[in-house]
Amino acid sequence: MNIQESLKNLSYGVYAATVKDEEKSTGCIVNSLIQVTYNTVAVSINHNNYTNICIKKSKHFAISILPEDIDENIIPIFGFQSGKNINKFENIENITISNLNIIPNSISYLILDVINTIETETHTIFIAKITEGDVINPNKKPMTYAYYHLIKKGLTPKNAPTYIEKKSEQKGYRCSICGYIYQGDIKNEPNDFVCPICKQPKNVFKKI
Repeated sequence: MNIQESLKNLSYGVYAATVKDEEKSTGCIVNSLIQVTYNTVAVSINHNNYTNICIKKSKHFAISILPEDIDENIIPIFGFQSGKNINKFENIENITISNLNIIPNSISYLILDVINTIETETHTIFIAKITEGDVINPNKKPMTYAYYHLIKKGLTPKNAPTYIEKKSEQKGYRCSICGYIYQGDIKNEPNDFVCPICKQPKNVFKKI
């Protein structure tokens, strides 16, 4: 019996859940999102994620459906850094709808109000009613989780159940936390060098 190999055949999308905390906007990357009824969806977010805490407080959040050609820094910023420590929208142009930030270049978006929650061992499942939604870029293709790994060579955190590490054809050093590739010899960088995406130290880079 191989449960993990079987689960790899499930289909996933790649989305950004965004929410307002008391001072700024934040968000995270999610892939477990399903339509429950014609106006209701369910999304799963890890207990340790700051976005989880903010959604529980505000009960109002947005989903941006990401395209295959999403800006290369969106997933590292929203997927590998905590909104507790940084303002994720500080250097990102965005659309504001119902006081929520939508990721730029998204295919479409949903504005959601939480109507129920289900707690699992590691995640909260937010069941939410769709209050608004629209298509921004109808000619773009939605990015799937398989596309993210196979084509974009993306990484997921090592503690994620869907963790898959793919080798890159690029030369240089890859950040083992967020997947950023440093082209050149990182040994020439000073000891206080950090990854420009996830701000982790030089020693997390692995030669590729």
